[in-house]
Amino acid sequence: MKGKISDIFESVQGEGIYLGEDQLFVRLFGCNLECKFCDTKIKNFREYEPQELLEELKVYQNAYHSVSFTGGEPLLQKDFLREVMSLTKKAGYKNYLETNGILHKELEEVIDLADFIAMDIKLPSSTGQGNFWDEHREFLRVASRKEVFLKAVICHSTEETDLRLALDLIKGINQGAIFVLQPNSFDDSARLRKKIHNFKGICSTAGIQGCIIPQIHKIIDLK
Repeated sequence: MKGKISDIFESVQGEGIYLGEDQLFVRLFGCNLECKFCDTKIKNFREYEPQELLEELKVYQNAYHSVSFTGGEPLLQKDFLREVMSLTKKAGYKNYLETNGILHKELEEVIDLADFIAMDIKLPSSTGQGNFWDEHREFLRVASRKEVFLKAVICHSTEETDLRLALDLIKGINQGAIFVLQPNSFDDSARLRKKIHNFKGICSTAGIQGCIIPQIHKIIDLK
């Protein structure tokens, strides 16, 4: 079995509630979406066998919070991902899965190996695509067996209706999950500021803990 890997590197987590934690990153090739705000255009990859990938991770000697499996969409390679996550867990690493929150059947096959799940909610008015409410609902049910937080990119185009639908979804499954509102790095931040603070207030009124967290790795120029 081989997996398509576009990059392996050490850095700090630049998004979400584990902002600033030292991590090893494994970027898997391929995605099932084309969000208009996507900032990760992956064109190249190298094939690895699971044990080969583990040996490369062992080259890095610092103390890490976890191994972040990111993409693309890691769950598109769920068989390879399952094998690698099994090896990393046995080697003493924590597994951190970054995912677009759609492939719930695939998540079922790796959930027992995950320690942390960073789940996107793809708001239609943000992505420019159709809605994935049913898929997100099932995904969150599975992900809630482990520690999970949610993240939505907020753009100039993001509609309040979509935010409220996302909040209803979260309340119905895991009201205690933190919901990260991430400003779109391609939009003008001054214009976006008022909207995103209003959205945070809507989260609070709905009984959901909303946090405004930008992509810090871009601000301080980290990989």
